[in-house]
Amino acid sequence: MNGPTDATASRTRTEAVVALGRTRTVRIVGSLVVLAAAIWYILDHIDVRKTAHVIGSADPGWLVLSAVLTLVTVPPMAWRWQQLLAARGIHDRLAWLVRAYLVSYTVGQILPTAVGGDASRIVETSRRHRGSATPVTGSVLLERALGGAVTLVLAGVGFILAIGRYDIGAYLWIELAFVVGTAATGVVFFSRSARRHLRFLVPYVRMLKVERPARAVYEGIHGYRDHPRTLVVVSLTTAAVQMSRIFAIYASGRAVGIHLSPVPYVVLGPLLFLVMLVPFTVNGLAVREAFFVSFLGNLGISADAAFACGFLFFLMTVLLALPGLGVLLWENVLARRAPVPDA
Repeated sequence: MNGPTDATASRTRTEAVVALGRTRTVRIVGSLVVLAAAIWYILDHIDVRKTAHVIGSADPGWLVLSAVLTLVTVPPMAWRWQQLLAARGIHDRLAWLVRAYLVSYTVGQILPTAVGGDASRIVETSRRHRGSATPVTGSVLLERALGGAVTLVLAGVGFILAIGRYDIGAYLWIELAFVVGTAATGVVFFSRSARRHLRFLVPYVRMLKVERPARAVYEGIHGYRDHPRTLVVVSLTTAAVQMSRIFAIYASGRAVGIHLSPVPYVVLGPLLFLVMLVPFTVNGLAVREAFFVSFLGNLGISADAAFACGFLFFLMTVLLALPGLGVLLWENVLARRAPVPDA
């Protein structure tokens, strides 16, 4: 009696594995294509020798300021995450959440952009708080979504300030697309009336065998609609953090001799943060630098200086990853080798 059923189940699992393998192949090929295109664009615009000279001649004072403005964002980001967790009944120490954030930055250096880091935080925190995978996942994804929404607001402010002073070009349409997408996503996840209209998707997610994770993500985020105060506090904290990161990019620009006011960086920064959320390549390799060359090129900045600014911003992200690397080495290598004291 069980023979056909077992054969069918086995065939279904095999088909699922094959489909997953094809998806991974497509993703890898797509990332390589994007990477190649970004590298081609960069090499077509810069003089490698001149760019290396610009980077080597960077002002150390501005570099230190950029590093400080980057590093000081970690505790506030961990604190806002703590508030989101607490709203769902999950309480943890700020020190451990800072540690989780630092480790996530390290993971993000070897996995696609922010996605790898977010997954790291979700897995570690879910293991630490058994049975809380849904609210933990919701807290991380909502934190990311609110970050995107706040960056859009900041980008809008930057565009208003830049009108008549800087030619931003087609980036206005990119921002508009992000605005529409963010607004639609907010309605989907927070509106009770929209929830009823999403039922037609149930057969499809079941067919794809992703109903459980999809439901966990939706419920995890939807639960925050009853915590408006927390959402406001987290959004304001995010705005402060993003402004610090924007001025870190401005400091990197000044380090390589770019003498623009902070205003265009208020436009560049948010759009860059949004672009980096999409896992085009591992850690945004080349895509980030191509974005700097394109954006700052519209403002009359040489491709060499623009690339140098983007590269220094990349070094700041590497700097963020170093403490997490130290934590991982200590927890997984050094601490295990330490001698156990006698009783």
